[in-house]
Amino acid sequence: MCTSAALINGCLYFGRNMDIDRDYGHQVVIMPRSFPFPTKAEGTLEHHYAMVGMASMVNGIPLYADAMNEFGLCGAGLNFPGNACYSNNLCTTRHNITPYELIPWILGRCTNISEARELLKNTSIYGQPFSESLPLASLHWHFADKTGSIVLEAMADGIHIYDNSANVLTNNPPLDFHITNLSHYLNLTSAEPSNILTTIAGEHPFSNGLGSYGLPGDYSSASRFIKSVFLLKSSPDFDSPAENIAQLRAILDAAAVVKGSVVTKESMDYCTVYSCLSDAERKIYYYKLYTNSQLKGIKLMNEDIDGKELIRYFFEKNQQICWEN
Repeated sequence: MCTSAALINGCLYFGRNMDIDRDYGHQVVIMPRSFPFPTKAEGTLEHHYAMVGMASMVNGIPLYADAMNEFGLCGAGLNFPGNACYSNNLCTTRHNITPYELIPWILGRCTNISEARELLKNTSIYGQPFSESLPLASLHWHFADKTGSIVLEAMADGIHIYDNSANVLTNNPPLDFHITNLSHYLNLTSAEPSNILTTIAGEHPFSNGLGSYGLPGDYSSASRFIKSVFLLKSSPDFDSPAENIAQLRAILDAAAVVKGSVVTKESMDYCTVYSCLSDAERKIYYYKLYTNSQLKGIKLMNEDIDGKELIRYFFEKNQQICWEN
């Protein structure tokens, strides 16, 4: 369970909720241009674009869940179990990239969504795990820049690359279901609804917000998709980056999973362990935790992005409070 959203209004503000039931040791990692990133089938990427994002570190290699590169291209991998299907064999006519390599592969080589789309068309998702002890994650991916966003889904019937005008991604079913499902909610509006029943009801709505009556509030992927799209499409245009970040943060909060509200069949609690937000224009990566809601910010361009060494930022998991007395 995860939700990603791209707030696009001349600039891009990209964010995601990470909803999981265990600790994967995530940390924010900057991968500079000359860090040698090894791949299973394409050799080592000795030089690539710099990026910052949330990753698990395994044997000195960042396995990115989401990231933003130095040109403001953003990407995130979201859970897609039962539908994700990867190739067991190397493709002789395409690049072969494993799921855990895909975000660095795209963000390391592409400056915008158009280039990402073309590279994805020539990329096969190779079903090889990082190691025997680390099984493959079943994922689909959301990529965005300030012009729009796309979704990649590798399924049994092949690779699908969608133009994602909704600018939202959640989990199962595939994206085409979620887009079709929007038809059930075309009546939603942020405005006061009109009353066509004046002869049998009061003339005016009894409360603000009745235009969104029927907006789903549960934590299913279909409902989180609808809710996020409604909030994203209803967002006013803000001038300042701070207002846009605050707006995207509120949208992600509306789709965030509260601990105890979702329990897996293994009796594990799901919750939104972190939310991240990227200001693609200013190359600032923000994040907050379930246990520490204070927003943290990391400026990619303030670091040595020409270097060879990873730059890592570790979580302060305890709630930090700005005391006023």
